[in-house]
Amino acid sequence: MTVSWIVTGLGIIVSLLGYYLTPSAWGYGILGFGLAHILLGVLDMFRTSTRTYN
Repeated sequence: MTVSWIVTGLGIIVSLLGYYLTPSAWGYGILGFGLAHILLGVLDMFRTSTRTYN
């Protein structure tokens, strides 16, 4: 769960960076990259763990 929060937080930071650079093509690419990390981090929070502890 901690890794999911880290990925989501980094995605927010990268998205904000891309948002400030949006007039250029690099800005749109960085924004999309950050949004993908936010989505993947949130989806990972809903995933069930397959580990079994003995």
